[in-house]
Amino acid sequence: MRTIFITLDSLNRHYLKCYDENAWVQTPNIDRLASRGIVFDNHYCGSMPCMPARREMYTGRINFLETPWSPIQPWDDCLQPELRRQKGTYSHMITDHYHYFHSGGECYHTRFDSWEFMRGQEGDVWHPLVNDPKIPEYAGKNRRAYWVNRAFMDLENDLDYSTPQCFERAIDFLENNHDADNWHLHLECFDPHEPFACPQRYRDLYEDNWEGPHFDWPNYAPVEEDEKAVRHIRKSYAGTLTMADVWLGKFLDKMDELGTWTNTTLILTTDHGHLLGEHGYWAKNYMFDYKELVHIPMIAVTPAQITGRRQGLTTTIDIMPTFMDLHQGERPPHVHGESIRHLFERDEDHHDAILYGYFGKDINLTDGKYTYCRQPLPGSKLYNHLANPCNFGDFENREVLRRAQQGVFLDSAHGIPHYRIETRSKRHHNAPDFNPIYNISADPLQQHPIRDQNLEAQLEEKMQQLLERYDSPQCQYPRVGF
Repeated sequence: MRTIFITLDSLNRHYLKCYDENAWVQTPNIDRLASRGIVFDNHYCGSMPCMPARREMYTGRINFLETPWSPIQPWDDCLQPELRRQKGTYSHMITDHYHYFHSGGECYHTRFDSWEFMRGQEGDVWHPLVNDPKIPEYAGKNRRAYWVNRAFMDLENDLDYSTPQCFERAIDFLENNHDADNWHLHLECFDPHEPFACPQRYRDLYEDNWEGPHFDWPNYAPVEEDEKAVRHIRKSYAGTLTMADVWLGKFLDKMDELGTWTNTTLILTTDHGHLLGEHGYWAKNYMFDYKELVHIPMIAVTPAQITGRRQGLTTTIDIMPTFMDLHQGERPPHVHGESIRHLFERDEDHHDAILYGYFGKDINLTDGKYTYCRQPLPGSKLYNHLANPCNFGDFENREVLRRAQQGVFLDSAHGIPHYRIETRSKRHHNAPDFNPIYNISADPLQQHPIRDQNLEAQLEEKMQQLLERYDSPQCQYPRVGF
Protein backbone atom coordinates (compact mmCIF):
# COMPACT_ATOMS: atom_id res chain seq x y z
CA MET A 1 0.00 0.00 0.00
CA ARG A 2 1.07 3.57 -0.78
CA THR A 3 -0.69 6.45 0.96
CA ILE A 4 -0.74 10.16 0.15
CA PHE A 5 -1.93 12.72 2.66
CA ILE A 6 -2.54 16.21 1.27
CA THR A 7 -3.35 19.07 3.63
CA LEU A 8 -4.20 22.60 2.55
CA ASP A 9 -4.24 25.01 5.50
CA SER A 10 -7.42 27.00 6.30
CA LEU A 11 -9.46 25.37 3.53
CA ASN A 12 -13.10 26.47 3.74
CA ARG A 13 -15.58 23.79 2.67
CA HIS A 14 -18.26 26.35 1.73
CA TYR A 15 -15.91 27.67 -0.99
CA LEU A 16 -15.82 24.24 -2.67
CA LYS A 17 -18.41 23.13 -5.23
CA CYS A 18 -18.27 19.57 -3.96
CA TYR A 19 -19.74 20.87 -0.71
CA ASP A 20 -21.77 23.85 -1.90
CA GLU A 21 -23.22 23.90 -5.41
CA ASN A 22 -23.37 27.70 -5.19
CA ALA A 23 -19.65 28.06 -4.48
CA TRP A 24 -18.01 30.53 -6.87
CA VAL A 25 -14.32 29.70 -6.40
CA GLN A 26 -12.67 27.81 -9.26
CA THR A 27 -11.32 24.53 -7.85
CA PRO A 28 -11.74 22.05 -10.72
CA ASN A 29 -9.08 19.69 -9.39
CA ILE A 30 -10.54 19.40 -5.90
CA ASP A 31 -13.82 18.74 -7.74
CA ARG A 32 -11.95 16.15 -9.80
CA LEU A 33 -10.86 14.35 -6.64
CA ALA A 34 -14.39 14.49 -5.26
CA SER A 35 -15.82 12.97 -8.46
CA ARG A 36 -13.47 9.98 -8.35
CA GLY A 37 -13.54 9.44 -4.58
CA ILE A 38 -15.50 9.66 -1.36
CA VAL A 39 -16.68 12.98 0.07
CA PHE A 40 -17.12 13.13 3.84
CA ASP A 41 -20.01 15.40 4.76
CA ASN A 42 -19.63 15.40 8.53
CA HIS A 43 -15.92 15.80 9.11
CA TYR A 44 -14.78 18.12 11.92
CA CYS A 45 -11.52 19.39 13.26
CA GLY A 46 -10.52 18.64 16.83
CA SER A 47 -7.93 21.05 18.17
CA MET A 48 -7.13 24.42 16.66
CA PRO A 49 -5.13 26.13 15.26
CA CYS A 50 -2.09 24.94 13.26
CA MET A 51 0.23 22.79 15.40
CA PRO A 52 -2.48 21.50 17.76
CA ALA A 53 -4.27 20.14 14.69
CA ARG A 54 -1.07 18.56 13.38
CA ARG A 55 -0.33 16.88 16.67
CA GLU A 56 -3.76 15.27 16.34
CA MET A 57 -3.09 14.23 12.73
CA TYR A 58 0.16 12.55 13.78
CA THR A 59 -0.88 11.03 17.12
CA GLY A 60 -4.63 10.43 16.88
CA ARG A 61 -5.07 12.12 20.26
CA ILE A 62 -6.99 15.23 21.33
CA ASN A 63 -4.53 18.06 21.92
CA PHE A 64 -6.53 21.03 23.21
CA LEU A 65 -7.37 19.42 26.55
CA GLU A 66 -3.65 19.14 27.43
CA THR A 67 -1.70 21.99 25.89
CA PRO A 68 -2.11 25.00 23.57
CA TRP A 69 0.77 24.70 21.10
CA SER A 70 3.61 22.31 21.62
CA PRO A 71 6.24 20.09 20.12
CA ILE A 72 5.68 16.39 19.78
CA GLN A 73 5.91 15.07 23.33
CA PRO A 74 8.06 12.06 24.32
CA TRP A 75 4.97 10.01 25.17
CA ASP A 76 3.35 10.59 21.77
CA ASP A 77 3.00 7.52 19.54
CA CYS A 78 3.35 9.15 16.12
CA LEU A 79 2.12 7.80 12.82
CA GLN A 80 5.41 7.81 10.95
CA PRO A 81 7.63 5.98 13.49
CA GLU A 82 4.80 3.51 14.14
CA LEU A 83 4.48 2.74 10.43
CA ARG A 84 8.24 2.29 10.21
CA ARG A 85 8.41 0.11 13.34
CA GLN A 86 5.41 -2.07 12.57
CA LYS A 87 5.42 -2.32 8.78
CA GLY A 88 8.75 -0.93 7.52
CA THR A 89 6.88 1.89 5.75
CA TYR A 90 8.96 4.75 4.37
CA SER A 91 7.48 8.19 5.10
CA HIS A 92 8.34 11.52 3.49
CA MET A 93 7.09 15.06 4.13
CA ILE A 94 7.05 17.98 1.70
CA THR A 95 5.91 21.25 3.24
CA ASP A 96 6.18 25.01 3.31
CA HIS A 97 4.47 25.19 6.70
CA TYR A 98 7.18 27.03 8.61
CA HIS A 99 5.66 26.43 12.05
CA TYR A 100 7.26 22.98 11.92
CA PHE A 101 10.66 24.63 11.94
CA HIS A 102 10.62 27.03 14.84
CA SER A 103 10.18 26.56 18.59
CA GLY A 104 6.89 24.92 19.39
CA GLY A 105 7.02 22.82 16.24
CA GLU A 106 9.96 20.64 17.20
CA CYS A 107 10.13 16.97 16.34
CA TYR A 108 7.26 16.84 13.86
CA HIS A 109 9.34 16.69 10.69
CA THR A 110 11.95 14.43 12.30
CA ARG A 111 9.32 11.71 12.67
CA PHE A 112 9.62 11.18 8.90
CA ASP A 113 12.35 9.23 7.15
CA SER A 114 13.02 12.28 4.98
CA TRP A 115 11.59 15.74 4.53
CA GLU A 116 11.76 18.85 2.33
CA PHE A 117 11.01 22.42 3.38
CA MET A 118 10.02 25.12 0.90
CA ARG A 119 10.72 28.61 2.23
CA GLY A 120 8.96 31.94 2.30
CA GLN A 121 5.46 31.62 3.79
CA GLU A 122 3.97 34.27 6.07
CA GLY A 123 6.59 35.26 8.64
CA ASP A 124 9.22 32.68 7.71
CA VAL A 125 12.57 34.35 8.46
CA TRP A 126 14.37 33.22 5.33
CA HIS A 127 16.34 35.82 3.36
CA PRO A 128 18.95 37.75 5.36
CA LEU A 129 18.38 41.46 4.86
CA VAL A 130 19.84 43.90 7.38
CA ASN A 131 18.19 47.05 6.05
CA ASP A 132 14.42 47.21 6.12
CA PRO A 133 12.66 46.39 2.86
CA LYS A 134 10.24 48.79 1.25
CA ILE A 135 6.86 48.34 2.89
CA PRO A 136 3.94 50.12 1.20
CA GLU A 137 0.91 51.49 2.94
CA TYR A 138 -1.04 48.46 4.16
CA ALA A 139 -4.10 47.43 6.14
CA GLY A 140 -4.43 44.52 8.54
CA LYS A 141 -1.50 42.48 9.85
CA ASN A 142 2.10 42.69 8.75
CA ARG A 143 5.44 41.03 9.45
CA ARG A 144 8.84 42.26 8.36
CA ALA A 145 9.93 38.82 7.12
CA TYR A 146 6.98 38.73 4.73
CA TRP A 147 8.18 41.86 2.95
CA VAL A 148 11.78 40.70 2.97
CA ASN A 149 10.78 37.49 1.24
CA ARG A 150 8.59 39.31 -1.29
CA ALA A 151 11.57 41.50 -2.22
CA PHE A 152 13.34 38.38 -3.53
CA MET A 153 10.35 37.04 -5.50
CA ASP A 154 9.05 37.46 -9.01
CA LEU A 155 5.48 38.00 -7.84
CA GLU A 156 4.01 36.91 -11.19
CA ASN A 157 5.91 33.62 -11.38
CA ASP A 158 4.09 30.65 -9.79
CA LEU A 159 7.34 28.88 -8.98
CA ASP A 160 8.49 31.77 -6.81
CA TYR A 161 5.63 30.82 -4.47
CA SER A 162 6.14 27.97 -2.06
CA THR A 163 2.85 26.11 -2.65
CA PRO A 164 3.65 25.44 -6.35
CA GLN A 165 7.15 24.45 -5.25
CA CYS A 166 5.68 21.90 -2.83
CA PHE A 167 3.61 20.32 -5.60
CA GLU A 168 6.59 20.34 -7.96
CA ARG A 169 8.68 18.44 -5.41
CA ALA A 170 5.79 16.04 -4.84
CA ILE A 171 5.75 15.36 -8.59
CA ASP A 172 9.48 14.61 -8.31
CA PHE A 173 8.72 12.19 -5.48
CA LEU A 174 6.21 10.34 -7.66
CA GLU A 175 8.64 10.11 -10.58
CA ASN A 176 11.36 8.71 -8.32
CA ASN A 177 9.18 6.33 -6.29
CA HIS A 178 6.13 5.29 -8.29
CA ASP A 179 7.57 1.81 -8.82
CA ALA A 180 8.17 1.33 -5.10
CA ASP A 181 5.65 0.05 -2.60
CA ASN A 182 4.98 0.65 1.08
CA TRP A 183 5.42 4.41 1.41
CA HIS A 184 3.55 7.34 2.92
CA LEU A 185 3.79 10.87 1.52
CA HIS A 186 2.54 13.91 3.45
CA LEU A 187 2.20 16.89 1.11
CA GLU A 188 1.47 19.86 3.34
CA CYS A 189 0.76 23.29 1.82
CA PHE A 190 0.37 26.47 3.84
CA ASP A 191 -2.01 28.01 1.31
CA PRO A 192 -4.74 29.15 1.27
CA HIS A 193 -3.71 30.38 4.74
CA GLU A 194 -3.20 34.10 5.00
CA PRO A 195 -1.53 36.28 3.79
CA PHE A 196 -3.52 35.65 0.62
CA ALA A 197 -0.72 36.09 -1.90
CA CYS A 198 -0.60 34.81 -5.47
CA PRO A 199 0.17 36.08 -8.99
CA GLN A 200 -2.24 38.73 -10.23
CA ARG A 201 -3.75 36.51 -12.93
CA TYR A 202 -5.39 34.34 -10.26
CA ARG A 203 -7.01 37.34 -8.62
CA ASP A 204 -8.05 38.58 -12.07
CA LEU A 205 -10.20 35.47 -12.42
CA TYR A 206 -12.43 37.02 -9.78
CA GLU A 207 -12.36 40.59 -11.12
CA ASP A 208 -10.71 41.97 -8.02
CA ASN A 209 -10.58 45.73 -8.59
CA TRP A 210 -9.34 46.70 -5.14
CA GLU A 211 -7.86 50.20 -5.10
CA GLY A 212 -7.13 50.56 -1.40
CA PRO A 213 -3.85 49.97 0.47
CA HIS A 214 -2.12 46.62 0.33
CA PHE A 215 -4.47 44.27 2.18
CA ASP A 216 -4.02 40.51 2.16
CA TRP A 217 -3.74 39.69 5.86
CA PRO A 218 -6.76 40.63 8.02
CA ASN A 219 -6.47 40.99 11.75
CA TYR A 220 -7.86 38.28 13.99
CA ALA A 221 -10.71 40.49 15.11
CA PRO A 222 -14.21 41.73 14.31
CA VAL A 223 -14.61 43.14 10.81
CA GLU A 224 -14.30 46.91 10.88
CA GLU A 225 -13.58 47.30 7.16
CA ASP A 226 -16.24 48.10 4.57
CA GLU A 227 -17.90 45.67 2.21
CA LYS A 228 -15.41 46.46 -0.59
CA ALA A 229 -12.57 45.31 1.65
CA VAL A 230 -14.46 42.13 2.56
CA ARG A 231 -15.04 41.34 -1.12
CA HIS A 232 -11.35 42.00 -1.84
CA ILE A 233 -10.19 39.61 0.87
CA ARG A 234 -12.58 36.90 -0.30
CA LYS A 235 -11.34 37.28 -3.87
CA SER A 236 -7.72 37.22 -2.66
CA TYR A 237 -8.45 34.02 -0.76
CA ALA A 238 -10.11 32.63 -3.87
CA GLY A 239 -7.09 33.47 -6.02
CA THR A 240 -4.71 31.79 -3.57
CA LEU A 241 -6.93 28.72 -3.40
CA THR A 242 -7.19 28.51 -7.18
CA MET A 243 -3.40 28.66 -7.47
CA ALA A 244 -3.13 25.73 -5.08
CA ASP A 245 -5.81 23.89 -7.06
CA VAL A 246 -3.99 24.41 -10.36
CA TRP A 247 -0.89 22.78 -8.93
CA LEU A 248 -2.90 20.02 -7.31
CA GLY A 249 -4.09 19.31 -10.85
CA LYS A 250 -0.50 18.97 -12.10
CA PHE A 251 0.15 16.49 -9.30
CA LEU A 252 -2.99 14.49 -10.16
CA ASP A 253 -1.99 14.50 -13.83
CA LYS A 254 1.33 12.94 -12.86
CA MET A 255 -0.47 10.29 -10.81
CA ASP A 256 -2.59 9.49 -13.86
CA GLU A 257 0.45 9.38 -16.15
CA LEU A 258 2.42 7.06 -13.87
CA GLY A 259 -0.50 4.87 -12.86
CA THR A 260 0.12 5.75 -9.22
CA TRP A 261 -3.50 5.14 -8.23
CA THR A 262 -2.86 1.41 -8.24
CA ASN A 263 -2.50 0.34 -4.62
CA THR A 264 -2.57 4.00 -3.49
CA THR A 265 -5.03 5.77 -1.21
CA LEU A 266 -5.09 9.58 -1.18
CA ILE A 267 -6.75 11.68 1.52
CA LEU A 268 -7.14 15.46 1.21
CA THR A 269 -8.26 17.61 4.13
CA THR A 270 -7.37 20.69 6.19
CA ASP A 271 -6.68 21.68 9.78
CA HIS A 272 -9.57 24.15 10.15
CA GLY A 273 -11.55 26.74 8.26
CA HIS A 274 -11.16 30.52 8.23
CA LEU A 275 -13.66 33.33 8.62
CA LEU A 276 -13.64 35.85 5.79
CA GLY A 277 -16.23 38.22 7.17
CA GLU A 278 -18.78 35.55 8.06
CA HIS A 279 -20.50 36.34 11.37
CA GLY A 280 -18.72 39.70 11.33
CA TYR A 281 -15.24 38.28 12.01
CA TRP A 282 -11.88 37.75 10.39
CA ALA A 283 -9.77 34.62 10.76
CA LYS A 284 -9.86 32.30 13.81
CA ASN A 285 -8.83 31.94 17.50
CA TYR A 286 -10.77 34.99 18.63
CA MET A 287 -14.41 34.15 18.28
CA PHE A 288 -16.98 31.40 18.84
CA ASP A 289 -16.14 28.17 17.02
CA TYR A 290 -18.62 28.58 14.19
CA LYS A 291 -19.20 25.75 11.75
CA GLU A 292 -17.23 27.67 9.12
CA LEU A 293 -14.18 27.07 11.34
CA VAL A 294 -14.73 23.51 12.53
CA HIS A 295 -16.82 21.73 9.88
CA ILE A 296 -14.09 20.96 7.37
CA PRO A 297 -13.69 19.12 4.06
CA MET A 298 -12.22 15.67 3.61
CA ILE A 299 -12.02 13.62 0.42
CA ALA A 300 -10.56 10.12 0.04
CA VAL A 301 -9.67 8.33 -3.20
CA THR A 302 -8.98 4.60 -2.94
CA PRO A 303 -7.38 2.18 -5.44
CA ALA A 304 -10.88 0.95 -6.34
CA GLN A 305 -11.95 4.61 -6.72
CA ILE A 306 -15.20 4.00 -4.89
CA THR A 307 -17.37 7.11 -5.17
CA GLY A 308 -20.12 8.58 -3.05
CA ARG A 309 -20.78 10.63 0.05
CA ARG A 310 -20.51 9.59 3.67
CA GLN A 311 -22.58 10.95 6.56
CA GLY A 312 -20.73 9.31 9.45
CA LEU A 313 -19.29 11.76 11.98
CA THR A 314 -15.50 11.90 11.67
CA THR A 315 -12.75 14.09 13.10
CA THR A 316 -9.05 14.92 12.79
CA ILE A 317 -7.97 12.34 15.37
CA ASP A 318 -9.20 9.64 12.96
CA ILE A 319 -6.46 10.43 10.44
CA MET A 320 -3.63 8.63 12.24
CA PRO A 321 -5.42 5.33 12.90
CA THR A 322 -6.79 5.37 9.33
CA PHE A 323 -3.32 5.45 7.81
CA MET A 324 -2.19 2.77 10.28
CA ASP A 325 -5.11 0.64 9.13
CA LEU A 326 -4.43 1.24 5.44
CA HIS A 327 -0.89 -0.05 5.96
CA GLN A 328 -2.25 -2.98 8.01
CA GLY A 329 -0.61 -1.75 11.19
CA GLU A 330 -1.98 -1.85 14.73
CA ARG A 331 -3.40 1.23 16.38
CA PRO A 332 -1.30 2.19 19.46
CA PRO A 333 -3.24 1.78 22.72
CA HIS A 334 -3.43 5.48 23.68
CA VAL A 335 -4.85 6.67 20.35
CA HIS A 336 -8.27 8.34 20.69
CA GLY A 337 -9.34 8.24 17.04
CA GLU A 338 -10.89 5.41 15.05
CA SER A 339 -10.02 4.31 11.53
CA ILE A 340 -12.49 5.49 8.89
CA ARG A 341 -11.52 2.72 6.49
CA HIS A 342 -14.87 0.97 6.96
CA LEU A 343 -16.54 4.12 5.57
CA PHE A 344 -14.72 3.64 2.27
CA GLU A 345 -16.94 0.65 1.59
CA ARG A 346 -20.27 1.82 2.96
CA ASP A 347 -22.07 4.77 4.52
CA GLU A 348 -22.63 4.07 8.21
CA ASP A 349 -22.19 5.64 11.63
CA HIS A 350 -18.74 6.34 13.01
CA HIS A 351 -18.56 8.52 16.17
CA ASP A 352 -21.69 9.25 18.17
CA ALA A 353 -20.18 12.63 19.16
CA ILE A 354 -16.84 14.44 19.04
CA LEU A 355 -15.09 17.31 20.86
CA TYR A 356 -13.35 20.35 19.40
CA GLY A 357 -11.94 23.66 20.57
CA TYR A 358 -8.95 25.75 21.59
CA PHE A 359 -6.89 25.18 24.70
CA GLY A 360 -8.11 27.37 27.56
CA LYS A 361 -11.39 28.38 25.95
CA ASP A 362 -14.70 26.57 25.63
CA ILE A 363 -15.07 22.83 25.23
CA ASN A 364 -17.34 22.13 22.27
CA LEU A 365 -19.27 19.04 21.24
CA THR A 366 -21.20 17.99 18.19
CA ASP A 367 -23.21 14.85 17.60
CA GLY A 368 -23.92 15.80 13.99
CA LYS A 369 -27.30 17.34 14.81
CA TYR A 370 -26.43 19.74 17.63
CA THR A 371 -23.40 21.73 18.65
CA TYR A 372 -22.87 22.47 22.33
CA CYS A 373 -20.45 25.05 23.72
CA ARG A 374 -19.47 24.59 27.38
CA GLN A 375 -18.11 27.85 28.76
CA PRO A 376 -15.22 28.00 31.27
CA LEU A 377 -16.08 29.41 34.68
CA PRO A 378 -14.56 32.79 35.62
CA GLY A 379 -11.27 32.37 37.47
CA SER A 380 -11.15 28.62 36.89
CA LYS A 381 -7.79 26.85 37.14
CA LEU A 382 -6.22 25.36 34.06
CA TYR A 383 -2.92 23.60 33.47
CA ASN A 384 -0.68 23.27 30.43
CA HIS A 385 0.98 19.83 30.35
CA LEU A 386 4.20 19.29 28.46
CA ALA A 387 7.66 17.75 28.76
CA ASN A 388 9.32 19.97 26.18
CA PRO A 389 8.60 23.48 27.52
CA CYS A 390 8.07 25.35 24.25
CA ASN A 391 5.17 27.40 22.99
CA PHE A 392 4.43 29.37 19.84
CA GLY A 393 7.83 30.46 18.55
CA ASP A 394 9.93 30.21 21.70
CA PHE A 395 10.71 28.42 24.93
CA GLU A 396 8.20 28.87 27.68
CA ASN A 397 8.87 31.99 29.79
CA ARG A 398 11.50 31.36 32.51
CA GLU A 399 9.40 32.95 35.25
CA VAL A 400 6.51 30.73 34.25
CA LEU A 401 8.73 27.66 34.34
CA ARG A 402 10.01 28.53 37.81
CA ARG A 403 6.41 28.29 39.03
CA ALA A 404 5.73 25.05 37.18
CA GLN A 405 5.13 21.77 38.97
CA GLN A 406 7.01 18.66 37.93
CA GLY A 407 5.58 15.16 38.14
CA VAL A 408 3.39 12.71 36.24
CA PHE A 409 -0.01 14.36 35.79
CA LEU A 410 -1.27 12.75 32.58
CA ASP A 411 -2.40 9.13 32.58
CA SER A 412 -1.35 8.96 28.94
CA ALA A 413 2.26 10.05 29.58
CA HIS A 414 3.57 6.48 30.08
CA GLY A 415 4.92 7.51 33.48
CA ILE A 416 7.22 10.14 31.91
CA PRO A 417 7.72 13.19 34.20
CA HIS A 418 6.58 16.48 32.74
CA TYR A 419 5.64 20.04 33.62
CA ARG A 420 2.25 21.21 34.79
CA ILE A 421 2.01 24.95 34.28
CA GLU A 422 -0.90 26.92 35.69
CA THR A 423 -2.52 29.23 33.18
CA ARG A 424 -5.84 30.96 32.75
CA SER A 425 -9.08 30.21 31.00
CA LYS A 426 -10.79 32.75 28.83
CA ARG A 427 -14.02 32.90 26.90
CA HIS A 428 -14.34 33.75 23.26
CA HIS A 429 -15.16 37.31 22.18
CA ASN A 430 -18.76 38.29 22.96
CA ALA A 431 -19.38 35.03 24.78
CA PRO A 432 -22.92 34.79 26.22
CA ASP A 433 -23.62 34.10 29.90
CA PHE A 434 -24.94 30.61 29.11
CA ASN A 435 -23.79 27.50 27.23
CA PRO A 436 -25.19 27.88 23.70
CA ILE A 437 -26.71 24.95 21.83
CA TYR A 438 -27.46 25.08 18.11
CA ASN A 439 -29.53 22.73 15.99
CA ILE A 440 -27.20 22.77 12.99
CA SER A 441 -29.64 20.78 10.88
CA ALA A 442 -32.36 23.42 11.21
CA ASP A 443 -30.05 26.39 11.87
CA PRO A 444 -26.81 25.79 9.90
CA LEU A 445 -25.67 29.41 10.27
CA GLN A 446 -25.96 29.13 14.07
CA GLN A 447 -28.09 32.22 14.53
CA HIS A 448 -30.65 30.92 17.03
CA PRO A 449 -29.22 29.44 20.26
CA ILE A 450 -31.39 26.93 22.09
CA ARG A 451 -31.98 27.00 25.84
CA ASP A 452 -33.37 23.61 26.80
CA GLN A 453 -32.43 22.09 30.17
CA ASN A 454 -33.27 18.51 29.19
CA LEU A 455 -31.31 18.71 25.95
CA GLU A 456 -28.37 20.35 27.70
CA ALA A 457 -28.35 17.57 30.31
CA GLN A 458 -28.06 14.99 27.51
CA LEU A 459 -25.23 16.88 25.84
CA GLU A 460 -23.48 17.40 29.18
CA GLU A 461 -23.49 13.65 29.73
CA LYS A 462 -22.05 13.01 26.27
CA MET A 463 -19.33 15.61 26.87
CA GLN A 464 -18.31 14.06 30.18
CA GLN A 465 -18.17 10.63 28.58
CA LEU A 466 -15.87 11.97 25.87
CA LEU A 467 -13.64 13.76 28.36
CA GLU A 468 -13.15 10.45 30.11
CA ARG A 469 -12.64 8.58 26.82
CA TYR A 470 -10.03 11.12 25.74
CA ASP A 471 -8.01 10.92 28.99
CA SER A 472 -8.77 14.52 29.87
CA PRO A 473 -6.63 16.13 32.58
CA GLN A 474 -8.68 16.44 35.76
CA CYS A 475 -8.54 20.26 35.70
CA GLN A 476 -10.86 20.33 32.67
CA TYR A 477 -13.86 19.03 34.60
CA PRO A 478 -14.30 21.74 37.29
CA ARG A 479 -13.14 24.37 34.82
CA VAL A 480 -16.38 23.99 32.87
CA GLY A 481 -18.58 23.21 35.85
CA PHE A 482 -18.53 19.40 35.94
